[in-house]
Amino acid sequence: MQKKIPQRQCMGCRERKAKRELIRVVRGTDGNVSVDFSGKVNGRGAYICPDPECLRKAQKAKSLERSLETPIPEQVYERLIKEMEAQAK
Repeated sequence: MQKKIPQRQCMGCRERKAKRELIRVVRGTDGNVSVDFSGKVNGRGAYICPDPECLRKAQKAKSLERSLETPIPEQVYERLIKEMEAQAK
């Protein structure tokens, strides 16, 4: 019997993918928004594909802000873009 693979929905393209394929953005218990690569930080999480186009869609629609129920600082978007470019190389 195969183990069930956890699925999450990308906030940009709205596609369901394996949790390991996505990047987690988390609002911690202290209210700070950060990027969580381990997937284990406490707090409310939202997921995004490692694709800059998905990030642009999510930023334009403010879907990450709605999901995390807080404004997202510009630094978080910049860090996500840097990480996506690094993964592409």
